[in-house]
Amino acid sequence: MTSPLAVIILAAGQGTRMKSSLHKVLHPIAGRPMLLHLLAAVAQLAPARQLVVVGAGREQVEGAVRGRGVDIAVQGEQLGTGHAVAQARAALAGFDGDVLILYGDVPLVRAETMRAMIARLHEADGPACVVLGFRPEDAGAYGRIIAAADGRIDRMVEYKDASEAERAIDLCNSGLMAVRASDLFALLARVDNANAAGEYYLPDIVMLAAADGRSSAVIETDASEVAGVNSRAELAGVEAVWQARRRVEAMRDEGATLIAPETVFFAHDTVLARDVTIEPNVVFGPGVTIDEGAMIHAFCHIEGARIGPNVSVGPFARLRPGAVLEEKARVGNFVEVKNATLDRGAKANHLSYIGDATVGAAANIGAGTITCNYDGYFKHRTVIGEGAFIGSNSALIAPVRIGRDAIVAAGSAVSRDVGDGELRLVRGEQFVKPGWADRFHDAMRKKKEGEKKSG
Repeated sequence: MTSPLAVIILAAGQGTRMKSSLHKVLHPIAGRPMLLHLLAAVAQLAPARQLVVVGAGREQVEGAVRGRGVDIAVQGEQLGTGHAVAQARAALAGFDGDVLILYGDVPLVRAETMRAMIARLHEADGPACVVLGFRPEDAGAYGRIIAAADGRIDRMVEYKDASEAERAIDLCNSGLMAVRASDLFALLARVDNANAAGEYYLPDIVMLAAADGRSSAVIETDASEVAGVNSRAELAGVEAVWQARRRVEAMRDEGATLIAPETVFFAHDTVLARDVTIEPNVVFGPGVTIDEGAMIHAFCHIEGARIGPNVSVGPFARLRPGAVLEEKARVGNFVEVKNATLDRGAKANHLSYIGDATVGAAANIGAGTITCNYDGYFKHRTVIGEGAFIGSNSALIAPVRIGRDAIVAAGSAVSRDVGDGELRLVRGEQFVKPGWADRFHDAMRKKKEGEKKSG
């Protein structure tokens, strides 16, 4: 029988090195706050309890997790990781199961790794604690784990308290841990702060269990999975790790073609069908779905959009929230679409703004066309019928409806509805003055020569 699971996420750090008014764990990776990345992975384990330990900036964190079934505990003083976990004791009173301890600024931990930690906790040798270890290229100031070949931990030591021989060991402590609730708080109650930093260290529970004759175990993961964020530079580094992982998934698992993968940036929820092709330098914001066979050309920015089968976008196009491109629609270079639908086969190939609009199937939007959707106070909608042709450099002043198979002549500013099959031409009268330009140029040249002589 599987034990119930509680997850404690530590998020009480000051985050001073971020130099930001935004709480550290709320800085985004791929358009989603780090803390919510972690909670999304945790959700795959269906925990019975989720608890975040907060300190400074608690209101921001509380707002971010509201409605997600997450409880809050407060660490008023930052006295170490052991002290932080101890703040969850009251909230978990009476809980009898496993506890997984995570960090809000370590957002890339996979659900598979969490499951492996819990599974190791329940193996036959019954470890008191399971610690997640890793081997970075530069072990730096990480705490060290001294373990046997079978993963049983001999001892753990913080870098500040380690000897030179211990610092030479490359197996490091990520801080992530799995432990039974029945053991956790009893061991924490015995942790003291007799160390170089004067803090209550969570890893000390491993050695306290060992003193009771109970061994603990370490399992290892890749260093990139437990990369933490304490600065803007580290945030960028974790973003790079996430993006690299996502690009591989797009090609390997979803059957997308990325011409220059390192130049494509996905959001946390980008959905790709098979045979999607993405050219270089494309950025996806949240809320994008792309159907089979679509082509995203270079230098596009796409957010909150649904792109249908065999659609072509770009190059240099911008799709904003609410953009819907149905099958075989085309949006070309320097076209912006916002809260608008282009139906099957509709085209806006050049230099246009289509906002708050519905464009019917097979309609053609000429270069330089704009839907004038905002009157300074309210947004209004433009409806363009199937097969309509909008000539270049037209302004459609909403609210307005262009009928089926209607034609709007180039250069028109249309402020009234156009019926099905009508031609609408709205231009000022052209005047022709033969010889006027020649006379103008002659006069200007003479004037300029006169100014040179007088000067």
